[in-house]
Amino acid sequence: MDRFLTFINTANPEMANELIHPEVIFYVPGNPEPMRGPGGYMAIVGMMRDAFPDVQWKIDDSVFDGEKVAVRFTMSGTHENTFLGIPATGKTFEVKAMNFYRFENRQIVEEYGLPDMFGLIRQLGAAPGI
Repeated sequence: MDRFLTFINTANPEMANELIHPEVIFYVPGNPEPMRGPGGYMAIVGMMRDAFPDVQWKIDDSVFDGEKVAVRFTMSGTHENTFLGIPATGKTFEVKAMNFYRFENRQIVEEYGLPDMFGLIRQLGAAPGI
C-alpha cells in the first residue's frame, strides 16, 4: 500500500504497470460500468490531477485480511480546473475516502473506491451545506 500511495500521489505510469494488474476492474462512483486496466486507472488519476493539480492522498488507517485490504484515506487539494462541470474555484478541500482492494501477486486486481464526493462538491461551493 505504501508503493500504491506513492503511485497515486505522483501518477507515475511505470508504477501503474507495476502495481495495477492488466485486467484490473475498479468501480468508480457515478460510472455505471467499472473501469479496467492500468490505462483506465491512469485516466481517473489524470482526471483528478487535471482538476486538482496538487491532489494528495494520505492513508489514515488500513486493515489487511489475506488478499483484501480496506483503506481509509484523506484526500486534499486545490480546485484549479473544471471538475464534473464545476469551473475552477481556487478553493481547497479535504475529504475522506474508503477504498477496498483485492490483490493477487502483489498487484491490485479489483478496487471499490468510495470517496466523499458530496463533501468534495460541497467544499467547492457547488452544493448546499447540511
